[in-house]
Amino acid sequence: MKATGIVRKIDGLGRVVIPMEMRKTMDLPEGTALEIFVNGNQIVLRRYEPGCVFCGSMTDVKVIREKLICTSCVSEIAESRGVHA
Repeated sequence: MKATGIVRKIDGLGRVVIPMEMRKTMDLPEGTALEIFVNGNQIVLRRYEPGCVFCGSMTDVKVIREKLICTSCVSEIAESRGVHA
Protein backbone atom coordinates (compact mmCIF):
# COMPACT_ATOMS: atom_id res chain seq x y z
CA MET A 1 0.00 0.00 0.00
CA LYS A 2 1.18 3.50 -0.76
CA ALA A 3 1.33 5.98 2.14
CA THR A 4 -0.12 9.42 1.36
CA GLY A 5 0.49 11.28 4.58
CA ILE A 6 -3.16 12.40 4.58
CA VAL A 7 -5.05 12.01 7.85
CA ARG A 8 -8.80 12.52 8.29
CA LYS A 9 -10.97 12.20 11.40
CA ILE A 10 -14.29 10.38 11.58
CA ASP A 11 -17.14 12.85 12.22
CA GLY A 12 -20.06 12.41 14.62
CA LEU A 13 -22.07 10.49 11.99
CA GLY A 14 -19.20 8.09 11.25
CA ARG A 15 -18.22 9.75 7.97
CA VAL A 16 -14.74 10.24 6.55
CA VAL A 17 -14.04 12.67 3.72
CA ILE A 18 -11.86 11.37 0.90
CA PRO A 19 -9.64 14.31 -0.14
CA MET A 20 -10.43 15.89 -3.51
CA GLU A 21 -6.89 15.27 -4.83
CA MET A 22 -7.25 11.56 -4.10
CA ARG A 23 -10.76 11.40 -5.65
CA LYS A 24 -9.42 13.05 -8.83
CA THR A 25 -6.36 10.78 -8.99
CA MET A 26 -8.53 7.69 -8.53
CA ASP A 27 -11.29 8.97 -10.87
CA LEU A 28 -13.98 8.90 -8.17
CA PRO A 29 -16.57 11.53 -9.13
CA GLU A 30 -19.46 12.40 -6.83
CA GLY A 31 -21.96 9.55 -6.68
CA THR A 32 -19.40 6.77 -7.27
CA ALA A 33 -20.43 3.61 -5.40
CA LEU A 34 -17.76 2.13 -3.13
CA GLU A 35 -17.65 -1.26 -1.41
CA ILE A 36 -16.28 -1.47 2.12
CA PHE A 37 -14.21 -4.47 3.22
CA VAL A 38 -12.34 -5.42 6.37
CA ASN A 39 -8.90 -7.00 5.95
CA GLY A 40 -7.54 -7.82 9.39
CA ASN A 41 -7.39 -4.45 11.15
CA GLN A 42 -7.69 -2.45 7.90
CA ILE A 43 -10.78 -0.91 6.30
CA VAL A 44 -10.54 -1.12 2.50
CA LEU A 45 -12.61 0.95 0.07
CA ARG A 46 -13.00 -0.29 -3.51
CA ARG A 47 -15.03 0.97 -6.46
CA TYR A 48 -18.21 -1.12 -6.58
CA GLU A 49 -18.34 -3.28 -9.68
CA PRO A 50 -21.26 -5.69 -9.56
CA GLY A 51 -20.47 -9.28 -10.47
CA CYS A 52 -21.93 -12.77 -10.38
CA VAL A 53 -23.41 -13.63 -6.98
CA PHE A 54 -21.81 -17.10 -7.17
CA CYS A 55 -18.28 -16.57 -8.53
CA GLY A 56 -17.84 -12.77 -8.65
CA SER A 57 -17.14 -12.73 -12.39
CA MET A 58 -18.00 -9.49 -14.17
CA THR A 59 -17.97 -11.07 -17.63
CA ASP A 60 -21.20 -12.05 -19.44
CA VAL A 61 -23.38 -11.22 -16.42
CA LYS A 62 -27.19 -11.38 -16.71
CA VAL A 63 -29.91 -10.30 -14.31
CA ILE A 64 -31.98 -13.30 -13.27
CA ARG A 65 -34.68 -12.76 -10.64
CA GLU A 66 -32.98 -9.50 -9.62
CA LYS A 67 -29.59 -11.22 -9.08
CA LEU A 68 -26.48 -10.93 -11.26
CA ILE A 69 -25.36 -14.36 -12.55
CA CYS A 70 -22.68 -15.04 -15.18
CA THR A 71 -23.37 -17.36 -18.11
CA SER A 72 -20.82 -19.90 -16.78
CA CYS A 73 -22.71 -20.25 -13.50
CA VAL A 74 -26.06 -20.39 -15.33
CA SER A 75 -24.67 -23.30 -17.39
CA GLU A 76 -23.27 -25.03 -14.31
CA ILE A 77 -26.61 -24.72 -12.49
CA ALA A 78 -28.48 -26.00 -15.55
CA GLU A 79 -26.12 -28.99 -15.88
CA SER A 80 -26.47 -29.84 -12.20
CA ARG A 81 -30.24 -29.99 -12.70
CA GLY A 82 -29.97 -32.09 -15.88
CA VAL A 83 -30.97 -29.20 -18.17
CA HIS A 84 -28.89 -28.10 -21.16
CA ALA A 85 -28.44 -24.29 -21.25
